Amino acid sequence: MEGVGWISAIIIGGLAGWLAGKLMEARYGIFRNIVLGIVGSVVATAILAQFHVQLAGGRLGYFVTGFLGACLLIFLARLVRR
Repeated sequence: MEGVGWISAIIIGGLAGWLAGKLMEARYGIFRNIVLGIVGSVVATAILAQFHVQLAGGRLGYFVTGFLGACLLIFLARLVRR
């Protein structure tokens, strides 16, 4: 969460998780959306770092990585449920 405060991380993570939930047609509550967005951002940042890929810093970069990570987590959760 470099360059983004905790309050901003919660808001941006919630928006990223909500948007990912809408795109992936997942029916989660607002709390899970926030968690998916924040954890998804951490996961996506770690995965992208392994490939030496860096997205723009700040709020936009955090939103994009949160969205990508949340989509990945929703996809993996669906695989595990089967």
